[in-house]
Amino acid sequence: MRGSREASSPPHRRRLEEPGGRRGGRRGRRRGGRRASFPRVPADEPTILATSGGFRREGRTDLSFGPLVLHAIELAGVAGRRPKLCHVGTAMGDQRWLNAMVDDAGRAAGVDVVHLNLFSMPPVDDIAGLVMDQDVVWVGGGSVANLLAVWEVHGIGPVMRAAWEAGVVLAGVSAGSLCWHVGGTTDSFGPELRPLTNGLGFLPYANGVHYDSEEQRRPLLHRLIADGTLPDGYATDDGVGLVYRGTTLAEAVTEVPGKGAYAVRRTGDRAVEERIEPRALPGAS
Repeated sequence: MRGSREASSPPHRRRLEEPGGRRGGRRGRRRGGRRASFPRVPADEPTILATSGGFRREGRTDLSFGPLVLHAIELAGVAGRRPKLCHVGTAMGDQRWLNAMVDDAGRAAGVDVVHLNLFSMPPVDDIAGLVMDQDVVWVGGGSVANLLAVWEVHGIGPVMRAAWEAGVVLAGVSAGSLCWHVGGTTDSFGPELRPLTNGLGFLPYANGVHYDSEEQRRPLLHRLIADGTLPDGYATDDGVGLVYRGTTLAEAVTEVPGKGAYAVRRTGDRAVEERIEPRALPGAS
């Protein structure tokens, strides 16, 4: 599926707008500051939350879990115990200072955090067992090209696919959004954005991240879809996430009111963009 135009088109508008359609789980209610309740909402089919957001800088810790991270946990259907989240920082070179911040954020949110560090070596022999034991895998931002190269060496792609098919929610921001798709636009190679076409392809679409904050993103994604380099796809403003059930977009959600998601499809020799209005998550601000 890599770099192929055989992907299906974005879903019909009616599915996205139906008020009675299935959503990605009931809304969690805040309790005592940053902690949230995680109701029973089984991840009864493969689920991905692909975002341009997630962590925040607020409160008593350097980082905190924003509404998008909490929604990923909600989608996993955790009940009766502390949720388990695997943070994957490959795209930033597995920085230990960042791991420490995520650990603090997890403790503040009542979430058990482990890290899949691949530098300088994996933390366990059984990587698949580590990942399968989680409720959520959250992949951080950085260089998606480097992430995919390192994952290829360590056989991480098949591990993630097996976890996804087993009901572990796959999620992430920026590089951690692009990686699940066929490809998108990236600054992995320099300040001038370039195409990325070797994503894992679990989702048979192009993906655009930071759509409203980096001026090169929108025109390049349009050009790549228009000329067939990438298939039809979806894009997110900063603070917005896309919830996929299986390979179908179920809804867009946001932790920042007023931001948008977008379906971009090829029509003739040009790309046409349609805004998808996201649902505001609890705690959106």
